[in-house]
Amino acid sequence: MSLSVTVIVPAYNAAGLVGTCLQSLLDQNHHPDDYSVVVVDDASTDNTAEVVEGFGPAFAAAGVGLQLLRQEANGGPAKARNRGAFAASGDIVIFTDSDCELTPDWLSEMLAPFADPEIAAVKGAYLSRQPELGARFAQAEFEERYRMLEAAHTVDVIFSYSAAFRRDVFLSLDGFDTRFPVADNEDTDLSWRLIEARHKAVFNPRALLYHRHPSSLRQYYKKKISRGYWRVIVYRRFPAKAVKDSYTPQSLKLQILLGYLALACLVVSVIWPGFLAAAGVLLLAFLLTTLPFAIGLFRSDPVLAVLSPVLIFGRALALGAGILMALPRVLGHEPPGSRMS
Repeated sequence: MSLSVTVIVPAYNAAGLVGTCLQSLLDQNHHPDDYSVVVVDDASTDNTAEVVEGFGPAFAAAGVGLQLLRQEANGGPAKARNRGAFAASGDIVIFTDSDCELTPDWLSEMLAPFADPEIAAVKGAYLSRQPELGARFAQAEFEERYRMLEAAHTVDVIFSYSAAFRRDVFLSLDGFDTRFPVADNEDTDLSWRLIEARHKAVFNPRALLYHRHPSSLRQYYKKKISRGYWRVIVYRRFPAKAVKDSYTPQSLKLQILLGYLALACLVVSVIWPGFLAAAGVLLLAFLLTTLPFAIGLFRSDPVLAVLSPVLIFGRALALGAGILMALPRVLGHEPPGSRMS
């Protein structure tokens, strides 16, 4: 039986981006007869809604449904996605973002794993055309994670930029937790609730889309601080995932520990110079943990490969800063934006 599908796109002040996303949804090589798109305008202050409405004739001519929903007040992407899913009619709901451009086979690849009735969710993958150093580092980081996911039979992360769910399963989980105010780890929380409910999820590396990563290192590290903060919030409900999940390299956790220990020894060495040697040993150990990543990059991007130990050190400090910021809230009262029951 052919599955019907609804693609949901949350959009906030996306007038300059959402048109590319919608055009790529129209340009899919294959799609079910029952194929529709729901855009949820999260109270944009620009002309996002008008851009979406302008695609109405093209979608109608292609026989693809297009629905625009408008939020009265900005509620964040989790709330916007849920509204789209609750309004959807498809057997499968697929989420992507307004700044994404889907490759022509993206939709068929996202749907292909659902031929197995045991599969409840599918995750796709990023591509990038950006030349900036920060974006190249972010993409290389994703590709390292994708190699881990490809090696796994099933996965425990379905990230919202390219995430497909059986709609009945999504609704049974109450969707995204709307207490997450920003697009950060609310999809991790949903993924781990999905797995906790004994559903199966898979990664399809052929379901590809283009996305804009943070272009500057400042933006990249700011995002990593946020990632560290919200991941700790989710770990409070799923403490076992702090030990291991299918997406996070174990070396990353070691790098955070070694980076902060080395930094502490450097600070203490101002008073007790003997700690300088300990800092050197810790930094050497840190460097060794970065070599597999750097070596893997050397052929495709030698400049990034050479710089990667320094960039990874910055990443470790940024993630650690987010973790430290979250600890008082996690160890104290239940923080807003988490599902800790």
